[in-house]
Amino acid sequence: MSKRKTSRIAPGTRSEPTSQLRTKLSRRTKAELVDTLLELARANLGILRQLNARFDVAAAPDELVVATRRAIGDATDFDERDINRNFDYDYEAYEEVKRNLGLLMELGHPKLAMELSLELMKEGSYQVEMSDEGMMREEIEDCLSVVLKSLKQVDVPAKELAAWCSNMLASDCVGFIATEPLQALRADFLAVVT
Repeated sequence: MSKRKTSRIAPGTRSEPTSQLRTKLSRRTKAELVDTLLELARANLGILRQLNARFDVAAAPDELVVATRRAIGDATDFDERDINRNFDYDYEAYEEVKRNLGLLMELGHPKLAMELSLELMKEGSYQVEMSDEGMMREEIEDCLSVVLKSLKQVDVPAKELAAWCSNMLASDCVGFIATEPLQALRADFLAVVT
């Protein structure tokens, strides 16, 4: 059986793993670096999410809807073989969902944010139901909070908002995700209608 040779490097002489890359990148033009970053972002949604968040990229509403749907899919995805276990989930995708829902509300598109929140509730609560401890509940509620906090200031009829709250509650597979704020909002909106 052959043994692996280990290198003996004196303490303090080891270079940073990215120092060679830094040297090479510093010799490239800005345009080359931008093209490379975009190429990496197209190939890896995690990198795309990080760049969008870091540089506070605001997309058009239709692009936000597409990106949010993709992030909801990534965030709530799990391997069916891991049912009733504490499986890994994409925390960064949940962060993107929250950011995008907030942007849609800020840009004056509450109905789009409400529609996407309903999708998140359906997919996310199913993920919680299939997990052992439902650790992603907090992330889902955190995403929904940016919409729930703003609903009283939007230009949407109270009757429609109350119906949305009812749909959100009915779409919750586990029956405990954002239940209290949704019930309170529904009661407030119904009081306006009657």
